[in-house]
Formats: sequence, C-alpha cells, structure tokens
Amino acid sequence: MPIAFGYGMGGEVLPPSPWNISYVVGLSVTSEAFALLSFGLVRQWGEVVPTWVPKLGGRRIPPFAVSIPATISGLFFTALMVHWAFGAFRLGGADGFPYAEGWDVLAMTVSGLFTLWGPLLLALTFAYHRRRCSR
Repeated sequence: MPIAFGYGMGGEVLPPSPWNISYVVGLSVTSEAFALLSFGLVRQWGEVVPTWVPKLGGRRIPPFAVSIPATISGLFFTALMVHWAFGAFRLGGADGFPYAEGWDVLAMTVSGLFTLWGPLLLALTFAYHRRRCSR
C-alpha cells in the first residue's frame, strides 16, 4: 500500500498516480478476498450455503464445486511460488531496483510468506475433500 501512494520505503519516491493507486489497492483487495475464501475449506459455510443467501441458503455445496477450483488455485500459486522464489530474493541486487534496505526486507518477508500460499492451499483442499467425500 505505501507504494500506491508514493512512499518509496527509503529509496526513490514515486509520484502517486491514479493507475498506481487503483492497481495496488485492487490487487490488495482481490488477494485478501481470495485468502478469506480459503477459510471456507475449514468453516461450515464451505459445506452449506449460509441461510442469509437468497434462494440458495441452507443448500449443501457439492465437494467438487469447491475442491476443483481450490486445487487449480493451489497449483497455480505453487507454480507462481517457484517463479517468485527466485526473483523475490534478488531484489535490490542484480535486478537493479532503486529501493533501499527497508524495501528489501519488506519485499522478501511478504514474498517469502506468499510462497507458502500454494502448498498450504493444496493441503487444506486435500483435507477438505477427504473430510467431505468420506461421509
């Protein structure tokens, strides 16, 4: 979020533009929404549609309607992890990013945690599918 509003994290200050702000905020909101959907793999609302949803409330969700998109997402993020794992830890080095040490630490921490998303989503999906299909 600081990058969207022109804060350079100790390095070059980039002027905020409507494109940067909308892109970074949109990407942040989208990634949070998908991360929160992962809770459906371990919560009741991932098995039965909540009663407050019009026309669908109280209906059972088919396990494959959840397992297939979650597996595809987990595989996608795992493949992305391999790509980012090599690039994220080179920030500020050979790539020549103009950011200072504070940005490097933040970027490596966030990217390092992001690399776990795919494998953990696959583990949650496997547990969800096994729990739902063994009944």
